[in-house]
Amino acid sequence: MPVVFQALASRSFRSLLSHFHVTAVTTPTDMHHLLKAPRGLRSLAARAIVVFSVFTVFSVSAQTPQVPEIAARSYLLLDVTANQILAAKDIDSPVEPASLTKLMTEYLVFDALRSKKIDLKQTFGVSERAWKMPGSRMFIDPKMQVPVEDLIKGMVVQSGNDATMALAEGVGGSAEQFVKMMNEQAKALGMKSTSYKNPEGLTEPGHTTTARDLSILSVRLMNDFPEYMSTSAIKKYRYPGTPAANDTNRNTLLFRDPTVDGLKTGHTNAAGYCIIATAKRDFPNLGAAGAPGSRRLLAIVLGASSENVRANESQKLLNWGYTAYEAVKLFDAGQPVVSPSVWKGKSSTVKIGRPQAIVVAVAAGSAPKVKTQVVRADPLVAPFAKGQSMGTLKVMLGDNPAPVAEVPLVALEAVEEAGILGRAWDSIRLWIK
Repeated sequence: MPVVFQALASRSFRSLLSHFHVTAVTTPTDMHHLLKAPRGLRSLAARAIVVFSVFTVFSVSAQTPQVPEIAARSYLLLDVTANQILAAKDIDSPVEPASLTKLMTEYLVFDALRSKKIDLKQTFGVSERAWKMPGSRMFIDPKMQVPVEDLIKGMVVQSGNDATMALAEGVGGSAEQFVKMMNEQAKALGMKSTSYKNPEGLTEPGHTTTARDLSILSVRLMNDFPEYMSTSAIKKYRYPGTPAANDTNRNTLLFRDPTVDGLKTGHTNAAGYCIIATAKRDFPNLGAAGAPGSRRLLAIVLGASSENVRANESQKLLNWGYTAYEAVKLFDAGQPVVSPSVWKGKSSTVKIGRPQAIVVAVAAGSAPKVKTQVVRADPLVAPFAKGQSMGTLKVMLGDNPAPVAEVPLVALEAVEEAGILGRAWDSIRLWIK
């Protein structure tokens, strides 16, 4: 702002600034001083206020795209590829998750599959408790022995509370033990504001989460168990012998947008209509060595007024995120960001970067303004383990010192400690330095 005012200021305007010992109009406090100007200078002060107001609005909008109106109690749009929140409202306010609860049940079931505690072809019985579950159902009954693979589809595609309870009892031994596992896992994932009381999401006192915690769970679910995530994209499924009318995935975006491949919907009277929708779209230069690559966004909409509204608002967020922000790949996976000198090590340098590609999301059209800065300890004294935290990559736009993203950097390779002579020599060099 000072540059703009220096360009606009006339001699009298500069006199006004000096009268109040203000070198440039950059804050509302400066405006307050100008409002106390002598009568002859008030019109000039008024013009300054207008310029200040116009420029302030322009400055904010130029850096942060305007989020569209979203009809929901709470929402969050996350660029999963860049690990940046693009839009948010009340993301730390407690909410009832409804059937979004089932994402944690999925997480624990997938973990049990990976650890070989259960198998997809293994069958679980259906207890009286599971059979009598209210709300959305898969329509299984105690006479059935249902394969785990089908129970997962019944839980994810049909949002069946009966299928969810059967899985919880089969994996945890009891629903109560499974809920304990859910809360332990939430704590391990860093979901600090989540408390589970049941595995399916029916309304119960104390059964709450937040949009932020749901984003943490969703990303970990997709990253930790990619081999099972195709279930979320199934449009139609029903178990043999169950009603044909109950075969449609409630995530209507799967039928509208071919780039949407998940993740879950939920609804209770208390929670309203909720959805976590994720899409993956291809863009140039996001893949390895400049090849096309995919960019994933995640939209969380909580407390919408209807099924149609939750779909429309989540679609609105996804489309806005892809157009208002562009993804800029700064470094390929495993590519060193810097290779600084190392002291007292068997190697003279250490490669610092990320195992994954480093991508940032910036306002559309801002890519040429991207600047980076590495913040790290100095000197770097060996040993270093592969994957050890080594510093941070700060990403800025133009001359604005405020970072738009901060990316943790790690050692891409191990550096062992040098021998006695090498360490002694470097100790002398460090002392001289």
